Amino acid sequence: MKIDILIKDASQVATCAGCDRPRRGKEMSYDIIMEDGWVAISADRIMGIGKGSVPREIKTDDHTLVIDAMGKTVLPGLVDSHTHLVHGGSREMELALKLEGVPYLEILERGGGILSTVKSTREASESQLMEKARRSLDIMLAHGTTTIEAKSGYGLNLEDELKCLRAARKLDGQHPVDIVSTFMGAHAVPPEYDGKKEQYIDFLIQEVMPCVKRMDLAEFCDVFCEKGVFSVEDSRKLLTRAGEMGYKLKIHADEIESLGGAELAGELKAVSAEHLVAVSKKGLKRMKDGKVIATLLPGTSFNLYMSKYARARDMIEAGLAVALATDYNPGSCPTENLQFIISLACLKMNMTPEEVVCAVTINGAHAIGRGKEIGSLEVGKKADIVVMDVPNIDYLPYHFGINHVDKVIKNGRLVVDGQRLVY
Repeated sequence: MKIDILIKDASQVATCAGCDRPRRGKEMSYDIIMEDGWVAISADRIMGIGKGSVPREIKTDDHTLVIDAMGKTVLPGLVDSHTHLVHGGSREMELALKLEGVPYLEILERGGGILSTVKSTREASESQLMEKARRSLDIMLAHGTTTIEAKSGYGLNLEDELKCLRAARKLDGQHPVDIVSTFMGAHAVPPEYDGKKEQYIDFLIQEVMPCVKRMDLAEFCDVFCEKGVFSVEDSRKLLTRAGEMGYKLKIHADEIESLGGAELAGELKAVSAEHLVAVSKKGLKRMKDGKVIATLLPGTSFNLYMSKYARARDMIEAGLAVALATDYNPGSCPTENLQFIISLACLKMNMTPEEVVCAVTINGAHAIGRGKEIGSLEVGKKADIVVMDVPNIDYLPYHFGINHVDKVIKNGRLVVDGQRLVY
């Protein structure tokens, strides 16, 4: 069998293989590591994987790229399953408010927060939004992320929501990082609908969501179910109609207060519920019953000065599938670095290295409907692979705050070499 790329002599290969659904509970740490491994790639697919010596039937020639991974660890391409990629402006001016102890929802009430970004996003052209997002995608790729989810939600009207979603779709076709889009017009109530939340929800349902679906600009629909934003009943109304239109469902749930968003996610059998810092025991049970993936975002708790983090251990012990993501956005978590999230998940949520690797690969892939194609190293899957300059997966969260990437292969092509973009 002639191959194009051979990765050999890896200290460890985190395959995350052997499960055709999200890994739940104890499965997240079971049998995901192969010692002394190799991976063979032909075109954009994994053609072979094993441990020890490369078998004779794997043929190389002068055109084969042979990567010596001795002393290094090979992982599936990282999957960032919750980002707000496309937006205008930045919000560094809110740092002083956070240092003074002003709560996030109060900043929003003052016209800051999401609404500040809405103003900047509406003022930006589509090309300006694309250029800003492209720089973020380059950072993500350099840190090992090969697939992301990108939510809208900073336009909050028909024209600007479409503008953001078009930007994400164009970037998906131009940049190596694959982008899965989510419509999140229910991110906040825009100023022109102040005091008229019900009318805004009807506007989204009757005008914006059908248009987005007709133009095939988003696969998922999400809503910010939180006190002072959208209630459980608001969210049920919007997500029920979204499901009827053919959207897959996600929900920002119980981030700051235990409102019942997790219970709603289980009731509607959403693909994922996200944040979950204040989730109740009842909410976890409903999520388990509905097979909802828990997407946790420790970077947001870190950046918002929150004393609480999502209870990952409770979720894993309850048998849920847990994914990890950056929540990259200009306010509550302005980082594109999923490696930092891995360290936070270990240090602040008591997750093991095996669990966090599973959470940013195969479970993240299932959280955006791509688990059959990416997220694990298995024959026939897409060749999205990261070579980390670490001797084992334990070292990845242990040595935090730096970029451990040596090489990134995306769709069978070398796109990062020695931490340099070469795509």
